[in-house]
Formats: sequence, structure tokens, C-alpha cells
Amino acid sequence: MKSTKSRDTSRAIGARATQRIDQRIRELGDWRGETLARMRTLILEADPEITEEWKWMGTPVWSHHGNVCTGETYQSVVKLTFARGASLPDPAGLFNASLEDNTRRAIDIREGEKVNARAFKALVKAAVALNGAWVTKAGAKVSSRSSAKPGAKASAKTGVRSSAVLLSGGNPQIAKAEGDAPVRAYIAALPGWKRDIARRLDALVVRTVPTVRKAVKWNSPFYGVEGQGWFLSFHVFTRYVKVTFFRATLLRPVPPGGTGKEARWIDLHEHDLDEAQMTAWVKQAAALPGWAPGRTP
Repeated sequence: MKSTKSRDTSRAIGARATQRIDQRIRELGDWRGETLARMRTLILEADPEITEEWKWMGTPVWSHHGNVCTGETYQSVVKLTFARGASLPDPAGLFNASLEDNTRRAIDIREGEKVNARAFKALVKAAVALNGAWVTKAGAKVSSRSSAKPGAKASAKTGVRSSAVLLSGGNPQIAKAEGDAPVRAYIAALPGWKRDIARRLDALVVRTVPTVRKAVKWNSPFYGVEGQGWFLSFHVFTRYVKVTFFRATLLRPVPPGGTGKEARWIDLHEHDLDEAQMTAWVKQAAALPGWAPGRTP
């Protein structure tokens, strides 16, 4: 599908984002603009405290305690993607896209189609409640971290380990799994400054690519785009955190590490993270075809 985003790709939040979403609707000037406006109204009615944002190369985003959903427009569809839709109840069966994803779900609306307003508002409310529950759990985990014991078992309720075996270099041993939870578990188990770097990296990727797909593979967090493959991974060593871009030779500037055909990396020490440069690389990498198992990066 070909996107129909406006040229203004700078990030914004609050009133500035609202103005840009208004402008997007006016620029569309057809059924897509009417549909986006209608769904936006339902989102704001469902949660008057929701925040409007404008990010990821010009995408309307609605957030409350984290991303709730995005609103993208294409030639033949208006797509509303719920960042954690796979965990939401959907008795009305509104989700009709991204159904195989372990984290996200989407609603594709075509010309002439209507969405059950009551059911959609219930989805938005459930998404906000789920985000709030995760914030509460995260706070509880932080407050209890000092008393956590190595090798603690996973919570029966969340399935997330409060700690994990640390391998060579302080890299946590986390079972292969897709979704946000295993990545959170990996980050929570990291020691000291490496945990801070990993948290900043994870937040930066989510801010830049709201619909990012996450997984832990080979004891490393992976980030990708559905249908495109993985674009980034990182791994912890004794003295640094290695951030690898799988199609890095197409990035500008090319990350400094490595001499392979496509992959490059950058080694981050305690105070090395340049967020502006990393954001630029993530934006570029997410727009490229990524790496998939069976294809050598």
C-alpha cells in the first residue's frame, strides 16, 4: 500500500500535533479524511485525557501511558493500529489486519465501510487500561528490584522473569520469544549502566517506530517491521553494548563497526549514546527491507 502522508515529518505533541492532524485531514479531502476524522472523534470521546502526537515520519498517534493506536492513510485504506492489540478483548471482531502479529492488531477501513462506534470506543478504553496496568507493574518491579534474587522464577501472572542468569559479559539469558514482555525482561535483568543504555535504546526505537515489532532471539532484543523483517538488534558485552543494523550499508552515515556486505554496528560505552544520530539511523533502517532468518545480513 502506498502511504499518503504529508511532508511535515518532524515530531510534535499536544496542540502542535493536533494542528498537524487537522491539516492531514484537510489535505486528504476525501473519504479517507472523513474516516480519519470520525475515528479520531471516537478516540477522544473514549478517553478525553488521551494525548495526540505526530511522529514516525508524519503519523498521527494517540497515547496514554504509552501508545494506544496510530492512524495511517493509504490509497485504499485507513489503518488504525493498536500497539498492544493482541492483548485486548475484541468481542465485536473489529480487528481485521496484523492478525498474525504477537503484539499488534489493526483495523483496516475501506471506502464506504463503517466501524461499530461503541465497540471501537471500548477497544480504546481497554488499550488505555492495559497501558496503565503495565505502568503500575513496571513501578512495582523497580521498587522491588533491590530485593530480587538471581534465578527468580517468572511471575505466574505476567510470565516475565524478575531476574535472569547473566552470561559472559553480563548478557542475560532469556528464552526466545516475540513481543514486548521478553524484551522488558531482558532489559530489567541487565546490570548497572547497561540497563540504562538499553532502556534508552528501547524507548528511542518505540518513539521513532510506534508500530515496531519486538522479540528476543539468541539472547538479544530484535526490532523490526511486520512484513519487512528485522532492522536492529543489540547485545551486551563486558565493556560495551553492541547495536547492530542489518542493512547498515544503506544508512547515512554508515555506522562505524564491521566490514560485512550489509550489516554494521556501533559499540556504545556508558556515556556514548547520541540519541539524535541513533534516531536518524532507526528512521532510515525501519524504512528498508529488513533481515529475516535464512537470509544472511
